[in-house]
Amino acid sequence: MSIILLILGLILVIKGAGLLVDGGSSLARRMRISELVVGLTVVAFGTSLPELSVNIAASIKGSAEIAITNVLGSNVANILLILGFCSVIFPLLVTHGTVWKEIPLSLLAAVVLGILAGDRVIDNKEFSELTRIDGLVLLSFFFVFLYYSVGIAKRESGVTDQLPRKNYDLKKSIVYILSGLVLLILGGKFVVDGAVSAASRLNINESVIGATVVAIGTSIPELATSAVAAYRKNPDIAVGNVIGSNIFNIFFVLGLSSIIRPLPIRPSDSLHIFAAIFASLVLFICMFTGKKKIIDRWEGWLLMACYSIYILLTIIQK
Repeated sequence: MSIILLILGLILVIKGAGLLVDGGSSLARRMRISELVVGLTVVAFGTSLPELSVNIAASIKGSAEIAITNVLGSNVANILLILGFCSVIFPLLVTHGTVWKEIPLSLLAAVVLGILAGDRVIDNKEFSELTRIDGLVLLSFFFVFLYYSVGIAKRESGVTDQLPRKNYDLKKSIVYILSGLVLLILGGKFVVDGAVSAASRLNINESVIGATVVAIGTSIPELATSAVAAYRKNPDIAVGNVIGSNIFNIFFVLGLSSIIRPLPIRPSDSLHIFAAIFASLVLFICMFTGKKKIIDRWEGWLLMACYSIYILLTIIQK
């Protein structure tokens, strides 16, 4: 039953995210909010709503292991698994701005998290945790990133290419938004309850479930968006979607989660923090190996091989 509950929860959060995005974008158009604002909110938040709903549920329940590993596991999967898979479908050409700004910012997010979570090493404390102040620091970085995104969006075309084109009447839009929120809340609770129960029954750490099943499950929207973009030979969307989601996950999702309830950092979480830093660093290095600013197919296979090693280390880690 715990596995069924976990799978049902993942289905609900993904469906809920879709309804909220569709209803929200339709309502915004009816209220004559600019396409730029709609594009930024839908594209930036839409694919990360599953991680957000699961983390809020985990923070409220006090399941810090799932809250931490869900975000870090999703970020690792986004780069090593999703971009690796997409580049095998079609080599991904990365824009100059993404190479020198977005990817380094994704790396910075992981490094900042590592520093904030390093109380045990830096201050010789008995334990490490993401405090509410740490959460405010992460949210501050997020608002800087949002300001930067607005500036980029004003200069570049195609920001709204990913927007749902369905237009609903006011009543239907509101029903979609409310339904999406309900599904996200229920789904997040089911995922956390199922993950905790499964970990207990299988006698494994919650962090293993969080970094594997939950992380991959909540990354399905990113996988779908990026895979379709790669198939349609639109690599900028494929890469931008993943990098933007990673930045959002750390700065906003973990920031908000730690404000709701401080998140203790276990020694085993070091693996996931290191993996998140490593994934962003490897992606940056890939921009200068082989064909510059292109993730080649062989690099895609390499990224997926690294992800396999990460999963293996997660499973065997005590």
